[in-house]
Parts: sequence; C-alpha cells; structure tokens
Amino acid sequence: MSKPTFSFEFFPPKTKSAEQKFWGNFSKLAELDPKFMTVTYGTGGTTKDITPKTIEKIKEMTDIPVASHLTYINTTKEELHSYIDDLWQKGMRHIVALRGDMPGDLNWPLNEDGSYFQYSSDFVEAIRQWYPEMEISVGAYPEKHPDAASLEADILALKMKCDAGATYAITQFYFDNEDYYRFVEKCEASDIRTPIIPGLLPIHDFNGMCKFAKRCNAHVPLDLHKKFELLGDKPEEAKKLAIELLTAQAQDLVNNGVEHIHFYTLNKADITVDVVKAVF
Repeated sequence: MSKPTFSFEFFPPKTKSAEQKFWGNFSKLAELDPKFMTVTYGTGGTTKDITPKTIEKIKEMTDIPVASHLTYINTTKEELHSYIDDLWQKGMRHIVALRGDMPGDLNWPLNEDGSYFQYSSDFVEAIRQWYPEMEISVGAYPEKHPDAASLEADILALKMKCDAGATYAITQFYFDNEDYYRFVEKCEASDIRTPIIPGLLPIHDFNGMCKFAKRCNAHVPLDLHKKFELLGDKPEEAKKLAIELLTAQAQDLVNNGVEHIHFYTLNKADITVDVVKAVF
C-alpha cells in the first residue's frame, strides 16, 4: 500500500495585514510538502484578480502543484474560457470546478442565449473539451448539498460531474467519518469510480465553525458541542482538543485505506501542521 498523501486549501488574502499573516502560515504548511494546494475563488469572480496573483506568487515560492478554484455562477462561458486560458498559459494544470454560492438577488438561470452554464457537469465537460490534460476537481457532499432535494439527487449530480470528466471529487468538511464511509459506499453503488477525497476542517473557533457548518449543511455532533462548551474560556485547551479530534479523524481515515486527505486550512498553520506531522 502506498503512503497516504494530503493537500491544503487556502483563500486569497484581501488586506495587507491578512497578506502578511497568510505568507507566514503558507510557508509553514508548504514545508510539509503536500501533494497539491488549492486557492479559492469568490462567487461571481469577486477574487478573480486576487486568486491568480496569489497562485503566481505561490508558484514562485515552491514547485508544489497548485489548483485554482473557479465558480461559474453569474459568469459567461466566454469569460470563463478566457480566464482558464490565462491560467493555462501561466502553467496551471488543475481547476477546482464549482457552481459557487447562489447570490440572493440573482434571477437564475440566466440562459436566454445559452451564454451561461446551467449545471456543474456542463462546466466540467467544457473544461475537459477546452483542455483535455487539465486535472479537474469537483465538490461532493457526504451530508447533501444545501440546495439538493435529497442525498440521492445530489449523488446523481456528482455522477454527472464525474462522467463529464472530473479527476477527483473533494468533499465538504464533516466530523463523523461514518458519514464519509456511507457516502462512498452509496457513490460506488451508483457506479461512481472517481476518487472521493475527504475534506477535513481544523476547529480554530468553535462558535464560528458552527455558523459556517450550518450554511454548509454539515452536522456538528452533540459531543463536540459539549466538549468545546466546557473550554469556552480556555483557548489553549480548546486548541489541544481540536488537534486531538482532527488527528483521530485523519488517522481513522488512513487506517481504513483512504489514500489522500484535503485540509481546509483557513489560512492558519498551527493545528494542521501538528496533525499532518502526527498522521503522515
């Protein structure tokens, strides 16, 4: 059995203060030699200038492969093709293809003249046609996408993305590995053969994480609430608990044959560094 690998997600810093902290933490994480790294992209192109600049600097600092997230919502096919072409010319060979969050004031779908993608599978298919050698990652949701009618419908949508040419599927974060194992079994039963990479989230701020999890339809187990509530005024103890929990979750995945784990770093290094050193 080959040694398991790991990857990291970052989001582009938007202020000078955030940028300074970002590059310090990035350097600590890059030293761990992940298989690849990804940089997020704001819905509707809100970071379309910052994301490539961040990626270019990463590529100057390290040889580790880096992927750009790209959302198609509210962006024309022509604009997306041009953006991907620019990335390709700069040496990018991996796209994380996503719909993106639906803006509340957007009258979707926008397709009177066929200039917008309607489904993620269409977006994946187009990227595969434009650049056959491009690696393409897509999103997967062990507990169902918030907008999906059911988990079964969501798995069908995932299958369409995989059949369209996805290289990997990376899951939304979750806290119970049984949810991931059951999800993978259901995907295999639906004839999905694309590797499904588990995405894990370090808990730096429990209350903030809970708000984020609610938006993402990610269940936070009751025992986590109880454990962190006892440590509300003990940040060092809370950090220690977060490391223990994430280490145990990652180790269980590796013990059960998972070959790759993706960490949502939140641009912070401390917890993720300790977990990777303990598990990999």
